[in-house]
Amino acid sequence: MDFKQIVKDLLLTEAKELEKASSHVSFDIEKAIELIINSKGKLIVTGVGKSGLVGTKIAATLASTGTSSFFLHPTEAMHGDLGMISKEDIVLGISYSGESEELVQILPHLKRFNIPLIAMARNENSTLAKYADVFININVDKEGCPLNVAPMSSTTLTMAMGDALAVCLMKKRDFKREDFASFHPGGSLGKQLFIKVDDLLRREELPIVSRETKLKDAILKMSEGRIGSVIVTDKDNKVVGLLSDGDLRRALMKDDFTMDCTVESLASSNPKTLKNKDLLASDALQVIEDYKIQLLIVTDNENRLIGVLHIHDLIEAGIK
Repeated sequence: MDFKQIVKDLLLTEAKELEKASSHVSFDIEKAIELIINSKGKLIVTGVGKSGLVGTKIAATLASTGTSSFFLHPTEAMHGDLGMISKEDIVLGISYSGESEELVQILPHLKRFNIPLIAMARNENSTLAKYADVFININVDKEGCPLNVAPMSSTTLTMAMGDALAVCLMKKRDFKREDFASFHPGGSLGKQLFIKVDDLLRREELPIVSRETKLKDAILKMSEGRIGSVIVTDKDNKVVGLLSDGDLRRALMKDDFTMDCTVESLASSNPKTLKNKDLLASDALQVIEDYKIQLLIVTDNENRLIGVLHIHDLIEAGIK
């Protein structure tokens, strides 16, 4: 049995159904978007079975892209949770047949409170479609199921239509990356857009030495600091150099090397520094990568030391 061919056939079947749907977007998308945008309430998604599972995902997508939304099971609605729907809300009802008993039962109650209804179903003459203010056709000719029974192409199309609504609403609201990140502060994008250098800065117990410090004492301080370097400062706490373990290894290779020299004589006199501690940590990582360094020294405008940012701190914080 050629399973690779089975997978290929399934993907092509579902892709063809999506392509077919894209060629005849006949529903009033503008009206659907205006209803949602002008609503003072939430967009409540409801459905049962596979439609309910897809509806849960659609509600989550909407909620994360700027449209206040949640999923409500129609059975729970009939047993007390109907009160979760206010007169300012809009309902997105999903049923491929348009006749799901649990969903159909709540439709009269929605109309009784004049709650707008957007429907997704395959048949415009179905009960769900007849109650709807906007009808979105999700009919497919062929399911991915070899028996043409289990919902596959139809659920894929339904989810895609939900994504289409979300994208239209994002465009209408001019929803940006920063807005998305505000709904995902713990995600990778949220970290990129919210965590600043100041949030990750090491300020305490830094390996700092004066410019007159002997090399052997600087090495001891380097070992204690555990960042692979010592920072050389003057009497005003201004950064005048950085001695890295790489600088030390290169010095060891010289014939005139001595442990009695001052740290300043071997330190890099122009280390890369950053004067903006409010810079995004993701941008600081770019600086570190561009200069091929591991440690970024952060100073004020007078070059006085504030703290250091190590590449390991960025990695541990999940900054990419």
